Amino acid sequence: MERSTPIRLSEELLVLSRLYPRESWPGANLSDLARFWLGRHALFRRLDEAIRGMTSHLAQEQQDPLRLRISFAHTLETFLGGLEEHHTVEDQHYFPRFRLGEPRLAAGFDLLDRDHDRLHGAMLDLAACSAKALAVADPQARAFRDAMAACHAAQIGLGEDLLQHLDDEEDLVVPLLLDRDGRAGG
Repeated sequence: MERSTPIRLSEELLVLSRLYPRESWPGANLSDLARFWLGRHALFRRLDEAIRGMTSHLAQEQQDPLRLRISFAHTLETFLGGLEEHHTVEDQHYFPRFRLGEPRLAAGFDLLDRDHDRLHGAMLDLAACSAKALAVADPQARAFRDAMAACHAAQIGLGEDLLQHLDDEEDLVVPLLLDRDGRAGG
């Protein structure tokens, strides 16, 4: 899948982010929803980093490939399944409510919805690449290492877009929740 450059948040969509800058969040009285949201995003960032490391090591045969292969399969399943679930809940539940609660940010939530579609395509590419790699019986075979190198490239592309998406989403959602004192999602 060819990557397209995502459109980022405009200054007008950052209106609440300017009132509640990221630097102020650690000292803010965050709602349970805001803390949960940030926690999920932190998990996705850690899983992205872990998968990048694993695919790199597997492609270069730097660690025990059989053991790392098992860990990779489990981590990838957690990452892709968690992202899919998170995006589905956002698209079907939270974003529609946030649009109604703060119409000035509707275009931002539309952008995030489009990001989800684009990220989903990249997630499918990574899943297909990984299935191909994991179908190779011998984790020390050249075919396995080549397939893992392709997975590493796919994860880098997905990860770069995902990290930008998570930052953008936080810049819309957390200030909105702070502005509404936690009532926007409840």
